[in-house]
Amino acid sequence: MVFGIYSGLSALRAIGLKTQTTANNVANINTDEFKKSKATLVEGNPSGVNVTISKIETPGPQVYEKTPKGTELIEKSNVDLAEEIPSLMLSKRAFQANIKTIQAEDEMLGMLLDIKS
Repeated sequence: MVFGIYSGLSALRAIGLKTQTTANNVANINTDEFKKSKATLVEGNPSGVNVTISKIETPGPQVYEKTPKGTELIEKSNVDLAEEIPSLMLSKRAFQANIKTIQAEDEMLGMLLDIKS
């Protein structure tokens, strides 16, 4: 029964790291030449959830900007809010589902202790 709590806590940790990665991407949306990161949740062995974070090297859009050297072609960030916001919404629901799993496991353990005593 404790394995259910371990799996839930492992998933909460992984979802937290995914949320941090998304927050970092959103915070750097206006940083020139910033490359976004992607957090992928992977099933752990024998149980639990692991996180793999990879940098996405696709180039961002290029725009002409005035600089002290004159007009130059500058690469912008490759972060897309239309991709990041749904990711945050999905993480929120995954977090809520894992909290419910831990609560159910806690209730079962409490009932088991009540029966034993």
